[in-house]
Amino acid sequence: MDFRLKQIPKIRAFPRPEDGLRAVVEKAPQAEAMAERWLAKSRPVRSALYAARRRLATGGVLIVTLWLFLHVMFGANGMVVYRSKRAEYQRLQAEIDRLQKENDLYTQQIKALQNDPKAIEKEAREQLHYTRPGEVVYVDPSPQRPTTDAARK
Repeated sequence: MDFRLKQIPKIRAFPRPEDGLRAVVEKAPQAEAMAERWLAKSRPVRSALYAARRRLATGGVLIVTLWLFLHVMFGANGMVVYRSKRAEYQRLQAEIDRLQKENDLYTQQIKALQNDPKAIEKEAREQLHYTRPGEVVYVDPSPQRPTTDAARK
């Protein structure tokens, strides 16, 4: 048996915390300088925004108000849709009233035909052209239609 050690594999070493801290400390002046340059470049923009903050806030409120107005007027349940649905409701309500009156009229006619002999006689005379013995009925002849196209013109 051979107990000799062959080449030892490389052991991976984790970086030491001091190395990371050292790198941060070494780059700190550069980071501070970069932050200072960024602040210097953005200072005019920030001061302009600060000076115009009331105008920007007023503009934002106006935009929100305009959006809200448009949503209330033209949205899914806005005033335009509300008015059209209300008009349709009134039209349907009027149609219901008309049909109800027509139904009442038919109900009265049915009751009259079931109970009133004069109503029965009237319907028999008008629709079935019945007459009493000895009566003469005069019928107005319906106008005849022309048979050719020339007569129609």
